[in-house]
Amino acid sequence: MDNMVMTSSVPYLLRAINEWILDNNLTPYLIVDAAVKETSVPLEYVKDGQIVLNISPTAIRDLVIGDEFVAFSGRFGGMPHEIFAPIDAVMGIVSKENGEGMWFPREVAEPEPPPKLIKKPKGPPALKVIK
Repeated sequence: MDNMVMTSSVPYLLRAINEWILDNNLTPYLIVDAAVKETSVPLEYVKDGQIVLNISPTAIRDLVIGDEFVAFSGRFGGMPHEIFAPIDAVMGIVSKENGEGMWFPREVAEPEPPPKLIKKPKGPPALKVIK
């Protein structure tokens, strides 16, 4: 089992921190990167590519923190909306009242190396007359 790849710890930590915040009678806020593929959130509430979602039991219904996604039903401006966020989109969970919680590391794509610069000669090649 030398090359054993473990599953993400994020869903486990997310469930635990959510429970901890609720046990302390505080309000859990989930911070989601709205630009991640398959994320479904009300775009009019997205700011700087992120959305902050109140996931307390009094604010939403049917919360599922699965191994691959977070989903629930909520109301935004009085309109119902089904929220879906892949685990990769979850940036953190903090309490509204004091900011305590946890931020999760983001997978950042490796930047492509810059193309190699080749010096091009100026003008067509020229021959020199040597005497």
